[in-house]
This record gives sequence, C-alpha cells and structure tokens, in this order.
Amino acid sequence: MSAAVTEGREPSTSAGNPERLSVKDVSQMIMEFLMFMMRAIVLCYPVYLTGSLGLSISWILLSMLMWTMWKNNRRWKDQRIDTAIDFLENEKDVISTELKAMNMPAWIDFADVEKAAWMNKVLQQAWPFFGMYMEKLLIENIQPAVRTSNTHLKTFTFTKVHMGQKAPTITGVRVYTHELETREVILDLNIVYEADVDIDADVKPAIKVGVKGFQLQGMLRVILEPLIGQAPLVGGVTMFFIRRPVLQINWTGMTNLLDGPGLSQMSESAIVDIIASLMVLPNRMCIPLIDQVKVDQMKFPLPRGVVRVHVLEARDLVAKDTYMMGLVKGKSDPYTVLRVGNKQFKTKTIKETLNPRWNEVYEFVIHEAPGQELEVELFDEDTDADDFLGRFSLDCGDVRKDREMDEWYTLEDIESGQIHMKLQWFSLHTNPELLKETSDGLACAMLAVYLDCASNLPKNQREFTHNEKHGKPPKEARLTRKTNDPNSYVEFSIDQQSQKSKIVYTTKDPSYDECFTFFVHSVKNQVLNVEVKEHDKKSSLGKLTLPLVRLLNVSDMTMDQRFQLERSGANSQIKMKAVLRILTLEKPEPKVVTPPAQDKTKPLSSQTRPEPQTPAPTSVPAQPVQSNQKEKLPVSSVPLSRTETVPAPIASSVISSNDLQAEYPPYRRSTFVGTEALRSTPSTPSQMRRYDSHSLLSDNSIASSRFDLTDSVPYPEAILNHQGSFGEIQLTLRYATLRKRLIVMVNSCKDLFSCSESGSDTYVRMYLLPDQTWKHRKRTPVKKKTVNPIFNEIFEFAVSPEEARNRKLDVAVKNNKMLHKRERKEIGMVLIDMSEKDLIRGSTEWYELSLPGLKKTN
Repeated sequence: MSAAVTEGREPSTSAGNPERLSVKDVSQMIMEFLMFMMRAIVLCYPVYLTGSLGLSISWILLSMLMWTMWKNNRRWKDQRIDTAIDFLENEKDVISTELKAMNMPAWIDFADVEKAAWMNKVLQQAWPFFGMYMEKLLIENIQPAVRTSNTHLKTFTFTKVHMGQKAPTITGVRVYTHELETREVILDLNIVYEADVDIDADVKPAIKVGVKGFQLQGMLRVILEPLIGQAPLVGGVTMFFIRRPVLQINWTGMTNLLDGPGLSQMSESAIVDIIASLMVLPNRMCIPLIDQVKVDQMKFPLPRGVVRVHVLEARDLVAKDTYMMGLVKGKSDPYTVLRVGNKQFKTKTIKETLNPRWNEVYEFVIHEAPGQELEVELFDEDTDADDFLGRFSLDCGDVRKDREMDEWYTLEDIESGQIHMKLQWFSLHTNPELLKETSDGLACAMLAVYLDCASNLPKNQREFTHNEKHGKPPKEARLTRKTNDPNSYVEFSIDQQSQKSKIVYTTKDPSYDECFTFFVHSVKNQVLNVEVKEHDKKSSLGKLTLPLVRLLNVSDMTMDQRFQLERSGANSQIKMKAVLRILTLEKPEPKVVTPPAQDKTKPLSSQTRPEPQTPAPTSVPAQPVQSNQKEKLPVSSVPLSRTETVPAPIASSVISSNDLQAEYPPYRRSTFVGTEALRSTPSTPSQMRRYDSHSLLSDNSIASSRFDLTDSVPYPEAILNHQGSFGEIQLTLRYATLRKRLIVMVNSCKDLFSCSESGSDTYVRMYLLPDQTWKHRKRTPVKKKTVNPIFNEIFEFAVSPEEARNRKLDVAVKNNKMLHKRERKEIGMVLIDMSEKDLIRGSTEWYELSLPGLKKTN
C-alpha cells in the first residue's frame, strides 16, 4: 500500500508540478482579488448611478475630463518643482549647459567668487576712523622705532599723514566650508587698493621724503578659527597673502628718484619683500581673540602635505626660432618653469624640438590646499629674450583630493601646445614603519624647523676663544673701544640644502621667530647643521649638529628644547623645535562606475564619485600631521578628519583642563610651537569622541549623530555611567537586482538601554553614507515602553549594485524622549560596511550596538 502511494506521488514530483501553496500565499491572493473587486466597484458604480438616476452620459464624460485635467496639472506642477530644485542645486551647470546650447560668446564666464558690495560699503564708512588710527600708529609707534633703528635717522619726523578718502575695494569673496573641518571658516578676498594717501616725512631738515598714492592688488586669505560656543564665537583670526601682491608706488621728495626706470622696480620689490616677510605664505599675521589661543600657535602650523611633480613631456609647441630674416620657420628650445609660492624650479633645455621630453621630478611643500597653485610656464631659450610658449595653473587642492593625477594639460595664452605631467600628493605621518628610503634621490621625509631664539651669544669670535683665560683681558682688547652686541643670523643646512634666518641687530639674546622646511632623502645618514653667524664679518658665533636619526626615536618625532651651542660661550644656547614627518603616498579610492542611464530620482550625492580615502596600516595607525599641542589636548577637543585615527597614547591619557583650551582647539592643524608637559589622568567617557577611520562621509554632510560626544548636546548621566551592554539590533540586508534597490529590513532589537522604569520609547534611524541630508533619512515608528521592540519595517535605497557595495549603513537606535530635553537621543549605534555583505543572497544578522567612547561590559 505504501509502495503504491509512493508510486502515485512520484509522477507529480517528476512532472515538476508547483509545490503546495502556503497559508500566507493563499491569504495574499485573496486580498489581491478583493482589492481588484473593490477597484472595479468604485469605477463601475458611477456608471450604474448615472443610469439609475436617468442622467445623460455627458456627466460621466465631464467627470472624466475634469479628473484628467487635474491629474495632468498635478504632474506638471511636480515637474516644475523638480526642475526648480534641480536648478537650485546645480545652478552653475544648468546655466553653463544652456549657454553652450545658445552659442554664447566665450568671454561669458561664471567665477567661483561672490560679490561683496555690502563689505565695500562697510569699509568706506569706517575708512575715516581707520585713517585716524593709522595717523596715531605712525606718530606714536613707527616714528620712535625708525629713530632708534639708525643713528642717521634720529631726527626722522612724520610731517603729514593723510590716508585719503578711497578705501580698499573687495572685488570678490570665496568662502571655503565644505573642504574643511567643522571648527574653521576660510575666506579668500580679492583686494584692489588704489590709495590716494599723502604721507610726508623729514629725515633731516634738508631731506624730505614721502609717498603720494600707491596701488596694491592681491588675494588675502582670512582664516577664522577655532569656532567656539561663546562670544566672540571665533577664537582667532589669521590673515596672509597666498601669493605676492602687486604694488606700484608714487614717491615724492628725495625718494622721487626711485620712480626712475631702473630704480622703480627695485624699490617696489624691496617693499613687497617686507610685506612678504610679514603676510605672504608661509608667513602669517595672527590676531587672537581669546586668551586661550596663542599667537605663536596660530602662526606656524605644519604644512598640509607635499606635491611631487613629474614633468614628463610636451607636444605641439609653437615654433619660435626662425631663419633667413624670418622666411624659414625652425623649431624651439623649450624649457619649463615650475612655481609654487616663492619656490621655483627650472627644467633643462631641450634643443630644437617641438615635442620635448624632460622626465624630471620636483617637490613642493604645500601650506594651504585649496589655495596654493602650481604655476607652469614654458619658454623658448634664446640668446637675448626668451620667447613665451604657454602657461597653465592648477590648484594644489585638486591634487590633494585626487591623490594622484596623470594628464595632458593644454597650455593657455598660446596658439597650441600641451604638457604631460604626473602629480602626486604625499601626506605627513609619524609612523616610522612607513619610512621608505629610495635610491632615486627623491625625498622620503620632511623636516620642519621652528627657530625661536638664542641666548647669551658672544659679542664676536674673539670673545669665546679667550673665555678659557682668566684674569685681565688681552692688551689689544683693553686699548680698543667697547664693542657692541652682535648682529646675528642663523644658517641651517642639510647637505646641499641651505636656508638663512633674518638678521637681528645689536643683541646677545636675539629672537628670530621663523620656520623652515627641508626635504630629507636619508634619515639615517643626513644631519641638520645649525650655525649662528655674525652678519658683518660672516664669522661663526656657535654651531650645533643634530643627526636626524635621533628624531625617529623620540615621541611624535619632535624635539622642542634649548640646545647648547658648540664653539661658543659657556652659556650660549639656541631654542628651536625640529619636527620630522614621513612622506606617504596615499592611494585613491576606486571610482564607482555608475550606469549610463541615471535615475533622476536617485539622490544627487549618490551619483557623485566618493572622495579618496586614506589607507591605515594595520600595525600602527597612521594619522595625518599632528603636533605636541594637539596630542596633549583631550581627545574630545581635537577635531579629527574623516580619515584620522586616534593613537593609543592619546586614548589612554588626556589633560584635565579647566579653561577653554580643553574645549576648543587653538588651531586647526598641528604647529611648530612647543607646549606644556602632558599630565596623564584616567580617561573618562566624557572625554572620548566618536570617530570613523574609513568613513565615506563627505566633508559637507555631517549628521547630528556623528558629532563629538562632548558637543553642546551631551549624553545623559545614566548612559555615561552605564557599564553593561547597549543591546543588539537584527537587520536583513539584500539587493533587489531587477528593481535596483537596496532593501533593509529592521526586524527587532533586544536588551536595549532602559531610559525609564517602564523601558524606552525607541525608534531606528538610518543613513546610507555619504547621503546624510534630511530627505535621505529613514526612520521607523516609535515603539513605546519596551527594551525589546519589534519593528518589521522595510526601507529601500535607490542605488546601483556597484554603489551599494561601496556604501556604509549608519544605524542608530534612539529614544524618543530623553531624560532631559537638551540631551542626545542615541542609545545605541552601529556602522555596517556593505562591502563585507553578500547582498545578492541577502543576510539576516544580529548587530551589537555601542556608543563609541563609552565603556561596555557584557
């Protein structure tokens, strides 16, 4: 009997008949059938009602016409709103596309700067009062300083000071916020100042000098940092010119001779050099607005990084050499000039070619990116004046963003020509394991030296050569008159690299306050030579030798101390800070290949290429440039970037601070300036912060749940003191290939933190990073008074399969009402890397919740 039954069942299986329907499938079919019947009744009932009442069919047609008109009007309205939103978000691209279609003239351009008419009105209104301030400053401060600087200027007197009626004009303002950290704002001001000043002075009764009008043009960068939570809202202001400004002066009196053809350029260049020593990058003018921010800490931050430029080749250059009185055109002898700020290099000259190959490499220290530009100019070398072959410029911020660029660049201001260059961005790190010395002569590290001051210098070389003899001084020293204190400067050198400080006159304790950078090719073999010299005789007043290998074995690769000078006085010292940083080439993040046809409903940020990430070594976390000061602050007060990690020493020890310095960082980057000693205290939850080491967060989208734990909205004490687990959440992740949707199902949570005696009013919030705007936010309903809520909510994200695998899911479990209205709502978080999940097959897993920085015990 059983065999018969078995034989009877086999045909149904072999025939491939469908399996038996489940109760859930039957219920779904019945519901769909009922819904179909309801729609049919709703559509047919007006027809039946019209017939039963004896009305004309025209009423039905009229109703259908009105419904169609309403539907079309609603669709057109939605299209207009979508078009307006798209125009608002992509105004520049939309207008540029329209102008190209209209064949508009080439001179129409959209600048990246904004108008500042209101700022010019403020300057014009306040300018008379600025003139009063300058008149008082020149007479009370500058005039006495000039008189004491030289014996021939003892009678120097300002006879007339008039700053004129014309205020400086700001022709454009560009504000950087997206590319920066959250506690700073950068403004670039294009300044044009056509001054009608009238200043006269008497050097001696018969010698009169003066200035009557000048013109100044340049880009002034203003940095507002750190942003703080109390008046005046900004901790300090830093100002400097990114490039040397252009200056023209109209002299009067005896100085009118400087307007001559040969002397005009020399005099104006000398004044620009003075301005450059004060306010042209890397020099800065800093104004602290609170006591906790120091001027020297703002003035000498470490550079952003290093750009390595490979000048490879050029093609299709213009022929400048001619023969037979210009009847026969030849070729050119091209060479290239590279310039970043005051640093300039020149390649070798390739004779008689229009397609030269150089294959040369140059390196530049970048202090501001975006901001500093790589300027490239090509010339044809001649016996007289070199002919121009084209130029182009590139913002170093683009290199920093892309990490590596290898392209052909079209030359500007010339008929034809292209140059092939490869540019690489090197970040600065403190991990000795990243050190890779090469034999090709390229730098593997960068040395930054901050020169503070010297003390107890000898008056001359003779003084310390006789300092070992006691008793009466030599006879010739007794017969000569008393010598003055030395005019000294400091010379630094590493092999062939040499730099000099400014000259400080007539003092044994000079204060230099300057910084220098050097490229290091072999840390283990190279030595920093420091020599203090006398300006007049070029004689040595003291020497110091510092092997660079010593910096590898000290904390943070930094030495900040007073060094005893050799071959100098017994107590002669020099105070400086030496900082070594390893150059690391960071690989760009693989680009996400988007499908050709983009869905208009897809979020704008999901259609863009994610920014490159910084790979962190597994042994010792590599962090961007940091300094003593920044590492000695509490971790909660140090703003970390998207790719920074917290070193172990910082996580284990922080400073106990009672002032604003513990709450606000005094600068946005690490600096050369030394700080107070570190005092270790046990780390507490309130001093920790949340960070993401490999987040795809964009710079301009930061959700509230990703702020520091010590921001103005703190966690309640009950959560800070909680020592147990924060619970778990069950999620189902899969990708619907046909619908091109990422499906996330929030199933349930268990063992959540209880915010009251009856439980918590919980809900789940999600972002698919880097989309963190309000419209991309997904949220479940609130489940009240429970620590084990069941949601069973499904959410969809419109992304391609490639994008889904490169995204991260930010999930936060929140309490709808916290213990205090100003306290944070998060009671658990988890960040899920979608690249680790098999989205095609799907997965259902429990994820442990945590609050980064808070202790947890199972």
